[in-house]
Amino acid sequence: MKNDPKINSWKAKWHEIIYEADTRGGKIFDLILIVAIIFSIILVMLESVKELDAKYHDFFNISEWVITIFFTIEYILRIITVKKPWQYIFSFYGIIDLLSTIPKYLSLFIGGAHAMVALRALRLLRIFRILKLGRFVGATDNLSKALKASRFRIFVFISAVLILCVIIGTMMYLIEGDPSGFTSIPRSIYWAIVTLTTVGYGDIAPQTAFGQLLASLVMILGYGIIAIPTGIVGAEMAKEKGHKIHLNTNSCPNCSAGNHRDDARNCYKCGEKL
Repeated sequence: MKNDPKINSWKAKWHEIIYEADTRGGKIFDLILIVAIIFSIILVMLESVKELDAKYHDFFNISEWVITIFFTIEYILRIITVKKPWQYIFSFYGIIDLLSTIPKYLSLFIGGAHAMVALRALRLLRIFRILKLGRFVGATDNLSKALKASRFRIFVFISAVLILCVIIGTMMYLIEGDPSGFTSIPRSIYWAIVTLTTVGYGDIAPQTAFGQLLASLVMILGYGIIAIPTGIVGAEMAKEKGHKIHLNTNSCPNCSAGNHRDDARNCYKCGEKL
């Protein structure tokens, strides 16, 4: 039965539609999926408005059930159209798909659980497949390598900044004290961090001339400090420049692995023919 050509042909056809975005059917399916996700999220948002829920509760409820059933069918199809369904079920997208489908069913037993369908917003990540943004995975890979290569320098930099914040915070505590809101050294260190990072909540501020002078120096110093991590990572990324990776939307029919190179003939993960 497993080798029945009709069954294999049916599964192959639906696998191409559901998992790939290069074909006309795949593009249409993904567009319908994204529209349904957006519509579902809008429904949940509108349902949270008490006035609208009181007036259109039945419409919201029926619409959400229709969408939930659609996603349930889609989830089941994703499982049965791959040779190794567990690979999909425990994949990132598989877990997201499950979490975004079950809330409505849970709402039958747990009140308010249906609001969790907002998790469907995560499914919009599939738009990467439609727009072929997977081609930029190479840039993401370069960034990861750059961060890993510069992690020790970044650690040393952050440690130096923390020490600087402790010193500045302690100085400001001694200069301003309780009258200006610097009631303790930890609170003063908090002010130093907020100021040095140029966030500037404004909940506490120096009142004396010397305190304001120190604050001005910290603000100016903050602009220079922000640029340092960028330079460290940027230098590492420059080393990776020129290593381009061209990816397509082909998904392995065996293990569901994606992000294959344009010239790939076999899956990089399990070796299955693409």
